[in-house]
Amino acid sequence: MKKTLVIGASENPERYSNKAIRALLGHNHEVVAIGLRSGQVDGMAFGSEKKDFGNIDTVTLYVGPQNQPGYYDYIIWLKPRRVIFNPGTENPEFTTRLEAAGIYPEVACTLVLLATGQY
Repeated sequence: MKKTLVIGASENPERYSNKAIRALLGHNHEVVAIGLRSGQVDGMAFGSEKKDFGNIDTVTLYVGPQNQPGYYDYIIWLKPRRVIFNPGTENPEFTTRLEAAGIYPEVACTLVLLATGQY
C-alpha cells in the first residue's frame, strides 16, 4: 500500500485530518503524520517534527495556504509522487513549485478518493 504523510494531524475526531488518518489506516495504508503538537490517532503516534519518513508516496495537506510556506521545501525534499490539496488547502503558488519539482499536485479530498476506490 501507499505510504502517506498527513500534514496537519489532530487528535480531535471532528477534524478532517483525524478522519483521514483513520480512513487511511482502515484501508491498510501505511500512515505517518505531522501536527502542531504531538498526539495519536487510533494508536498511531505523531509529532510536530519535519523528519525523513522515507519513501512517501503521497502527502495529504490539512493546513491552509497561509500556513503552507513552512512546508514547501520539506515536502519537495521528501520527493513524494503526489500532494493532495484537500478542500480549503488549494494553493496555486505551491502547486507551481510542486510541478517544477516533478511532483503531481492533486486538488481532491482524501476521504472521497478512499471511499470511491480512487486513492
